[in-house]
Amino acid sequence: MEFSIKSGNPEKQRSACVVVGIYEPRKLSSAAIAIDRGAKGYLGEILRRGDMEGKTGSTLLLHGVPHVACDRVLLVGLGKEREFREKEYGDAVRAAIRTLNETGAMEAVVCLTELPIKKRTTSWKVSQAVTATMEAVYRFDRLKSKQDGLRRPLRKLTLSVPTRADLSTGEEAVRQGLATAQGVSLSRDLGNLPSNICTPSYLAEQALGMAKTYGFKTEVLGHKDMERLKMGALLAVSRGSREPARLITLEHHGADRKTPPIVLVGKGITFDTGGISLKPAAEMDEMKFDMCGAAAVLGTLKAAAQLQLPMNVVGVIPTCENMPGGNATKPGDVVTSMSGQTIEVLNTDAEGRLILCDALTYAERFNPEIVIDIATLTGACVIALGHVASGLFSNDDALARELLAAGDYAVDRAWQLPLWEDYQEQLKSNFADMANIGGRPAGSVTAACFLSRFARKYRWAHIDIAGVAWKSGKEKGATGRPVPMLTRFLIQRSAARSQR
Repeated sequence: MEFSIKSGNPEKQRSACVVVGIYEPRKLSSAAIAIDRGAKGYLGEILRRGDMEGKTGSTLLLHGVPHVACDRVLLVGLGKEREFREKEYGDAVRAAIRTLNETGAMEAVVCLTELPIKKRTTSWKVSQAVTATMEAVYRFDRLKSKQDGLRRPLRKLTLSVPTRADLSTGEEAVRQGLATAQGVSLSRDLGNLPSNICTPSYLAEQALGMAKTYGFKTEVLGHKDMERLKMGALLAVSRGSREPARLITLEHHGADRKTPPIVLVGKGITFDTGGISLKPAAEMDEMKFDMCGAAAVLGTLKAAAQLQLPMNVVGVIPTCENMPGGNATKPGDVVTSMSGQTIEVLNTDAEGRLILCDALTYAERFNPEIVIDIATLTGACVIALGHVASGLFSNDDALARELLAAGDYAVDRAWQLPLWEDYQEQLKSNFADMANIGGRPAGSVTAACFLSRFARKYRWAHIDIAGVAWKSGKEKGATGRPVPMLTRFLIQRSAARSQR
């Protein structure tokens, strides 16, 4: 998809289609008023006849609108004007793109980016329009024998901004939005692949391919390497599988190599049966999504490279399968982590924290400024926050505020949950330094508390994406979250650093 920025009168745009908004009930937006004025009241007459009310997400395609330069005008419902906010804006853009894709109009001018949204700038509206567009046109059909290709898919969008002074801002917003969207698409592609294709070795191959494309420094550690490093927790998870575990690192150097990096650690369980603590059969196919934390790290690094962010970012991906087998770790086993701390494995289905704890210890060697881990970690987080917000935990409140602000901007929101010392009591073990679970109460909190024991040497945050990494049912598939939040976080830090 090609994007451009333009400022001008909507009725004078020579295009296959111009997209304008209609508020409920039957109220023209400013761009629609301009077209209606040029068309001698044609749009107003259409609305008076009751052809469209302006309900959120509704569309009406008009051909042959008199006295305007475009071939078609697409009316998009915005809902009530006083209730028009971020969600309604995204819904309107996605509805417009889906309709445009079905019209055969290969290019269009979108005036929705001029709509007023409280506390949101033109830059925000443009970048969100780009990411919403790419989300609407995303398809994953590479594994189908027959692909349902569109006859004439939408290829070019021109996003309208209020004044010529907004052009340069809009162009930079397009650049950021497109990089974010492409990072999201990579993350979704990896998440949607079945586990017989997307293995730990496959993820390593993707990392090596990205290294060639973007100049990352990349290293892939195998079983013997991790044994030498005494990563007993990570290797305990992979013992039941024939697929060898991998520890993947990628380094984006956009600043002086002595500058401490931001390290992103992504959980990469390419399939999670639960191990000996076997999961129920229902919906176990969705456990291919248990590597979405790893996919998010790769997607965010791709976005950072495309934006050429002047900072150092390191991705660390511990990846393996969690399978039952004659050699699998059993409930009650005690393993020794890379940090030297011992762990009693009470439940082998609490495996994500076991691979992450060794990766968090490994991250120390990069002398990080910040470490953020991303993981589909706990069902308890889904119960707490549903499928709307990620769970956020941090040992640094300033870092938590930065991530929350980035998530709010990117409409990829998180909610901070407590990391109080009181919860550590639940992880006590009679036979090891700690247990890997703390019981049903506050399950997402005790999981984060477990990880915090391996992140005491740096500023750290943990993002539990179990409720937001994929969708079930008719729309089943990976979402690419939290790539938008992480990319915005890196953009914000990069901008703040350049202003010092």
